[in-house]
Amino acid sequence: MAAPPTSINDLLNGVESIKDQVKEIREIILANLVMMGEIPAPTFEEEARIRFFLDRFTEAGLDSISTDEVGNAFGFIRGSEGEKNILVAAHTDTVFARTVDHTVRVESSRIFGPGVADNSLGCAVVASIPKILQHLGIQLKQNVLLMGITRGLGRGDLEGIRFFMNNAKVHIDYGLFVEGAQLGRLSYTSVGMLRGEIRCNIPDEYDWTLFESSGAISILNEVITKMMAIPLPTKPKTTITFGSVSAGNSYNTVPTSGSLHFEIRSEQTGMVGKLQQSLEELTDEVASNTQAEVTLNVIARRRPGGIDFSNPLTKAARRIQESLGIVSKIQPSVGELSALIDKEIPGLTIGITKASQMHSLNENIAIDPIFSGLAQLVGILQAMDGEFFDE
Repeated sequence: MAAPPTSINDLLNGVESIKDQVKEIREIILANLVMMGEIPAPTFEEEARIRFFLDRFTEAGLDSISTDEVGNAFGFIRGSEGEKNILVAAHTDTVFARTVDHTVRVESSRIFGPGVADNSLGCAVVASIPKILQHLGIQLKQNVLLMGITRGLGRGDLEGIRFFMNNAKVHIDYGLFVEGAQLGRLSYTSVGMLRGEIRCNIPDEYDWTLFESSGAISILNEVITKMMAIPLPTKPKTTITFGSVSAGNSYNTVPTSGSLHFEIRSEQTGMVGKLQQSLEELTDEVASNTQAEVTLNVIARRRPGGIDFSNPLTKAARRIQESLGIVSKIQPSVGELSALIDKEIPGLTIGITKASQMHSLNENIAIDPIFSGLAQLVGILQAMDGEFFDE
């Protein structure tokens, strides 16, 4: 059994050694990644990955292995004292449909496959934590609740983590969310966010003399033009991102329906709500002018919040990253961390390795940085466990 750190400086002096030791179980971690990555898990269809989590938790002999009503997977590592509970979790769903070929290809320095970065690697890491701690000889004082989260992306709208946070029978003192990419990511705040869809439907009795023969395309173009004319503050930063536009399916048929997907983000409290009101007025105006059905559907919302840059937890995390030569990339989260922020629980989201071509069929990750990412995770977990936040 390794001697536990007794201070933040003691912890920092040991993280480089952790990186070297974790490399000794490289094959276990990569095998978990390959097996996890080859299991399709589009949002609302994560059951097979959840079973993989449960199998790994059972093999490791964890306590209280279970699932809940929305399919989340849980396994409990009991601490020697167990006065507090640390949640370590990863979302199990990916953006890829079940019909996509999920074969994972391992090369000498990189691993290729749809979803390997977001978030097969994060899942594999959480499933491997019992083996990692066992190999390092680390006995934590506090309890660790490992969790595979369902229904996180898109229309899932964080249903898995929100259900848990609203119904948990254990009090969570700290949270640590694991993403495959990017190494150096350090999220401790959430920005205000609205993810929406504007749909256009032209009724059968539509008077085509009122508008051009491009149909729904012209109407959506008018919506985009008006959205781009909305004044946005630069400080605090506010953005509107157009994600996709879809209308029509042939050369010679006027499209009668279409959709626009977009996302609003703002660091200013209340700004997302104001922009939503502006969009509702905008769509009503376009609908009135064109006599088409133009509707705004909100898919997901987040509110701003979180801990500060100077919070002892974020300071400790930055020092751990620095000691491993990892450049901290501070960025707000719109993911699972926001569910902890809603409950005013301190937490972080981190990345494990470097990734390229995210969300494409050729998504890939670098192998060697994984071990720095794992050492970072173990270091932050030990900092939370011992509350080693001060000099």
